[in-house]
Amino acid sequence: MVKIVGDKITIGLEVHCQLTGLRTKLFCSCSADYRDEKPNVLVCPTCMGLPGSLPVLNIKAVEYAAKIALALGSKLSDRMIFFRKNYFYPDLPKNFQITQYHRGGSRPISVGGFITLDDGYEVKLTRMQLEEDPAKITYEGTITSSSYSLVDYNRAGIALVEIVTEPDLRSPRQAREFLEKLRSILEHLVVFDGGLEGSMRCDANISMYDRNRVEVKNISSFKEVERALSFEITRQTRLSKNKGETSMETRHWDDDRRVTVSLRSKEEEEDYRYFPEPDLLPVSLSKKFLSGLEKEIPELPDARRERFIKELNVSSQNSRVLTSTKSLADLFEETVSIHESPKRISNWIAGDILAYMNRSGKSVKDLNLSSTNLAELVKMVDEKILIERSGKNVMYETLMTGKSPREIVEEKNLEHVSDKNYIEDIVSKVFKDNPNPVRDALNNDKAINYLVGLAMKISNGKADPNETREKIEMKLSDMINE
Repeated sequence: MVKIVGDKITIGLEVHCQLTGLRTKLFCSCSADYRDEKPNVLVCPTCMGLPGSLPVLNIKAVEYAAKIALALGSKLSDRMIFFRKNYFYPDLPKNFQITQYHRGGSRPISVGGFITLDDGYEVKLTRMQLEEDPAKITYEGTITSSSYSLVDYNRAGIALVEIVTEPDLRSPRQAREFLEKLRSILEHLVVFDGGLEGSMRCDANISMYDRNRVEVKNISSFKEVERALSFEITRQTRLSKNKGETSMETRHWDDDRRVTVSLRSKEEEEDYRYFPEPDLLPVSLSKKFLSGLEKEIPELPDARRERFIKELNVSSQNSRVLTSTKSLADLFEETVSIHESPKRISNWIAGDILAYMNRSGKSVKDLNLSSTNLAELVKMVDEKILIERSGKNVMYETLMTGKSPREIVEEKNLEHVSDKNYIEDIVSKVFKDNPNPVRDALNNDKAINYLVGLAMKISNGKADPNETREKIEMKLSDMINE
């Protein structure tokens, strides 16, 4: 999984992604939608591993996994076998996990493939396997301080794909970018919901300074992956300076304290006693089956990004931000289809709207701003019904209240005014009431900005700022020439 290349940092990832959108779990008929359910209600003899129960494969999960393999450029196996991975842990009711294995003649659903980062660096994939999810364990506080553990088996048996990279990553930042790119691809395939808590979890393997490999388990977000790996680099660097030995071990990322803590020594494959699952037959993927799936692969993020740049003249940076998630890209395209102003719309989404989402912790589907409202707002700015600054204020109120932009503009009488007499009256009032700032502006051009700000404040943001500045400069020029 991880090898040392000189004295470089070497990182490999094992990414577990839930296949959302499936009605049932991977090997039983229990509902796969556990979001609003009480703990331990979506269970049955099969997913709880009771004697006599038998697994039945969810074929739709195989279709989803095969689509992912095709999108990642992986080689699909024409015949795949499920295995039992044996270990004891409270989140595993059968005391084994039904998964896949890649050794000798045994093949998972796919091998190989790659994801290309924004700078052109190619991260190669080792394999992808289809498997069932363990249950969810909750601790009181942290894993090291909790006096008890709570287990929710609603998640046990949910369909997962595990995507394993080659040891190609060289920094925590690269690891985070890889995960962001992977998430966007899965969302565009409509087989994954990145907004679902715990839907993408990552185990990170890191080696450095010709030392042993350390695995950091169950990191739940992209930011935490970057933080966990950065902490490990610092920890292992200190060990190296103090001539300490890096143990080959499994560590847990404590995201409250932002440290890794030792869990156990690293297991070897032999410790899991893999053997073929006797209750499931081998699965063959026919050419006809795969050919049908290839036709269902949609436009993927990198291709969508290039189209935004070439056809819609959106900047490279904005295109990268828009295609980072399917929901942002969809909001952009839906808005452009209503009002064709792609540059301005991309600026607003990639700038102010994304900033609001980051501050509030909301996703696109949680916003009160529909594509119709956003198109209406941009149109009002383009047609100079609103000036840009007022438009952004209206946008924030729409985001917070859900009211339409037109409704807010009418309620607050915000329509832009470019009437020359109206602006002349405001400028005259500013000059009359603020003699000291006016004297400053006569000697310092930068002080004019203050006068413009006063005028805009009096007009409640409705006056045209360019015409207002022009009027102020003309009045100052007249005073100088007197």
